[in-house]
Amino acid sequence: MTPAGLASIAALLKARSGLIIGADKLYLLETRLAPLLRQHALRDLDALAERLRGPGSEPLIAAVVEAMTTNETLFFRDEKPFTHLRSVLPTLHAARGPGESLRFWSAAASTGQEAYSIAMLLAEQRAVLGGRNCEILGTDIANGPLERAREGLYTQFEVQRGLPIRMLTQNFRKEAEGWRIAAELRAMTRFRSWNLLGDLRPLGRFDVIFCRNVLIYFDPPTKGRVLAAIAAQLAPDGLLYLGGAESILGITDAVCAVPGERGVYCHAARLSARTFGHAAAG
Repeated sequence: MTPAGLASIAALLKARSGLIIGADKLYLLETRLAPLLRQHALRDLDALAERLRGPGSEPLIAAVVEAMTTNETLFFRDEKPFTHLRSVLPTLHAARGPGESLRFWSAAASTGQEAYSIAMLLAEQRAVLGGRNCEILGTDIANGPLERAREGLYTQFEVQRGLPIRMLTQNFRKEAEGWRIAAELRAMTRFRSWNLLGDLRPLGRFDVIFCRNVLIYFDPPTKGRVLAAIAAQLAPDGLLYLGGAESILGITDAVCAVPGERGVYCHAARLSARTFGHAAAG
């Protein structure tokens, strides 16, 4: 691939999704975009770059972005964020008035495993939540994975990854094509196409936001902008979960780390030993 072709596709991906692609990631372009090259009878990535600059290219641009931003996910990924969430749910519940909903956001939801993991956790904690209404929103830039998320149907391989057998039998029903998430969990979970680089305000305020293993694909300025926008949608006493290997050091002061917890963040004004002491001690 020529430097000009790489620069063209890289600029498009950064503008549309925030994804940073350099010469060291050429193999990723070749691997993920090969099906599109075959589908559109394009000889190579340079031909693709040229086609993307032409008229009527918007559907192809969307397909390129979707192919490059579809990431792996699994149920209860890394486990620790869900363990921590379970420990702070009573505090969040107690802080809300009667009739108020608890709202959860799974950003970059992909095929829905993270959002449905939250749903299963909430179902498990029904007694703690005292019948409080809970809403879960999953968003992603890629429409294909979101369609799968809405269906809530997973293969045997997918349900075996991170999902305890007890939770599988309690929350899924076996069908000929695989395992489908229970209707009541699908009812509390909805999925929308949304770009994290866009205006997040229409999504509303959230008590808990999961945005894990997304920022690693952005450059520092984009990370800062996205984090500031996400923090603006986080309730004053809400929690933000990032990937365990992600760092916001020198990126933003919109949120800060909860002491003793890796990957857990909150608004700086709410950081106190009294509010988070129990969770940090755990």
